Amino acid sequence: MSQSAYITLVNGSVTNQLTLVEVKERLQTYREQLALTGRQLGWPYAEAAFPYSIETKPGEEDRWFYLKGQDPLYRYILFGVGTRHGEDATASGAHYIQITLPDDATHGDKAKGNELCKHLAKSLKAELRLFNGRTIYYNPRK
Repeated sequence: MSQSAYITLVNGSVTNQLTLVEVKERLQTYREQLALTGRQLGWPYAEAAFPYSIETKPGEEDRWFYLKGQDPLYRYILFGVGTRHGEDATASGAHYIQITLPDDATHGDKAKGNELCKHLAKSLKAELRLFNGRTIYYNPRK
């Protein structure tokens, strides 16, 4: 059964809404940061720390994209965005990023998924609900 993590943009977050293009840009920036670290260390750290290529399916560019693993230890991680409309007044109209691990995801995918979720949530000062259901609050709460 697939598992999902959610990064919810709440009051106090850097932004209140993100598009898929902006999420891709943030992942590209993360990859570039890893490449700079690798140059300082003198080895290809980016390939080891981000063993994925960012890909989309034709016709689905506005709905979701996925990271395709370039190593046998990694397969797929899916990304999508949406707006939560629920009974909870605080979550009503809250924008979120959904990160999904498909049924055939590996332990490596889950570990990298958690790492990417934490990085994105921290940079956005957002609320993160991990794959195991636990919540991390990176947003300033009063």
